[in-house]
Amino acid sequence: MEKSRESVFVSAIRSFCRMFFGMCGIFLAFVLLILGYSAFSSVSTNEEKTTMNYLTDANGSETVASLTSPVVLQINIHGVIGEPKTLDSDTFQHILTDSRVGLLASNRVKGILLRINTPGGTVVDSDNIYRMLMDYKQRFQVPVFAYVDGLCASGGMYIACAADRIYASPASTIGSVGTLIGPFFNIHTALEKIGVTTEMITEGLDKDMMSPFRPWKQGENISLKNLIGYFYNQFVDLVAASRPRIDKTKLINEYGAQIFDPIKSQELGYIDVANASRSEALLALMQEAKIDPSKPYQVVELAPKNDWLSLFSSQSPLFTGKFVHSLGGQKPFLQGQLSYLYQN
Repeated sequence: MEKSRESVFVSAIRSFCRMFFGMCGIFLAFVLLILGYSAFSSVSTNEEKTTMNYLTDANGSETVASLTSPVVLQINIHGVIGEPKTLDSDTFQHILTDSRVGLLASNRVKGILLRINTPGGTVVDSDNIYRMLMDYKQRFQVPVFAYVDGLCASGGMYIACAADRIYASPASTIGSVGTLIGPFFNIHTALEKIGVTTEMITEGLDKDMMSPFRPWKQGENISLKNLIGYFYNQFVDLVAASRPRIDKTKLINEYGAQIFDPIKSQELGYIDVANASRSEALLALMQEAKIDPSKPYQVVELAPKNDWLSLFSSQSPLFTGKFVHSLGGQKPFLQGQLSYLYQN
């Protein structure tokens, strides 16, 4: 009986080992496959970084037109500007680049419709995206219209300034011309109460500016205020130049970083047409682009491809074990960044 019991135990161990090493082999093959695909992708410099989706036209139809028909490219400015792999400068550049190749080659894109619903985001990405749009429409001679479908605040307004005309839905809010950085917290007093001391080793005047671990010195935020002022003035000048019906003096002294309903926004000059539908904005854009709505045309979007391989990168939390936490609900990529961002 003892011998039989040992045989069953040995058999179970053997089966377990077979299953374990089999799973290890499958996992290793999977990793090698990923690495091989990644290496191949890095060599292919002409690979498109986006996926084309067909959208409804002005009549609500999703009919696929011929490959020679004119195209309106809808670009969604949804979420926080600067969000990595969603609405950052690189992602936006991929969209514009891919709009001239593949199925959209031969100058098929005749106009761009920006569909905006954003509180804004980083100064850098807002400015980069604005300049990319301006360069694109000048280089390829295509009109750019904006359709606000929700919130168009701060960095969203900055990007909308690249549009030739701005339309807004009845439930939209527009405005918030302003700049911010922070918030900064000071926990020096709290640490003292529990007997915790800290020391920061720095070199260079004000290198530890606004450190939360010591009392703040009077005037140490002056350089930050000057920086905020510089980018605020840049924002104001841009809005005043691209939206000529806005009174620049009133923008600075009265409107400030307030947001407004569509009717008020149109009255003040932030937008051109209030209480509009997407179809109205699309038809107006097509008229400007000389696209006949009675003939076949296509409305498309170029969505970023899902980068599932990033899960296996050396920086992935799966391998590093590190997860980024934010204070006060602020997105990690915004921390320490100058922002054109609406916060309520």
